Amino acid sequence: MNELIGRVLDFQRDVFPIRSDLYERLATKGQSPKALMISCADSRVVPEEIMRAQPGDLFVCRNAGNIVPPFSQANGGVTSTVEFAVEALGVRDIIVCGHSDCGAMKALMNPAMMDGMPNVAAWLRHSTAARQVVETSYPDIAPEDRARTAALENVVVQLTHLRTHPSVAAGIARGELTLHGWYFDIQAGGVLALDGDTGRFRQIEHDQPIPVALAAQPRRAAEQPAYAEAAE
Repeated sequence: MNELIGRVLDFQRDVFPIRSDLYERLATKGQSPKALMISCADSRVVPEEIMRAQPGDLFVCRNAGNIVPPFSQANGGVTSTVEFAVEALGVRDIIVCGHSDCGAMKALMNPAMMDGMPNVAAWLRHSTAARQVVETSYPDIAPEDRARTAALENVVVQLTHLRTHPSVAAGIARGELTLHGWYFDIQAGGVLALDGDTGRFRQIEHDQPIPVALAAQPRRAAEQPAYAEAAE
């Protein structure tokens, strides 16, 4: 722990002087992050490093299992973070990022692991749909693949929850928000992205457009199609 704390001194001595102009600008002009990333709290997953983000680039919300509870009137940290990012900071992209070897997903698929951790068990109820998808839609899955599959399906579930938040729903309707579902492979260093057109994850490649879960475009369900107007 002393070594970790000592790195603060390294930052003050070696890093901050090089970036002092950046921090001065952020301190005086405020932040304008390009995206909100909701990731797992796992210490091996560092959103800023994965995205090569500089200070001020990325708004981050981390919790066990990269969970987004469905919107409710009960206040919560994730709900408040999402609302602030969209309404106050005007982020145009939201990323839900799961990862390999996720302890939360292992516990989701093996509830006995949560004995003595009632708060963890309660929190992971927000991922119950992912577990049921794995158990009913992957009948031949190998035991060692259950947690990985759950992590991928959990990203899909949390994106669905995210769309229940009023600020997100309104941003989608205005065509101002793009939603992304990612999966980070810790050992390989690769990132899979959810393709909303196919419903499947595929590797992010240098020479290919990054797949998106939901592209930004106006979505107004009550808007009459052009042919209906012409018929009138």
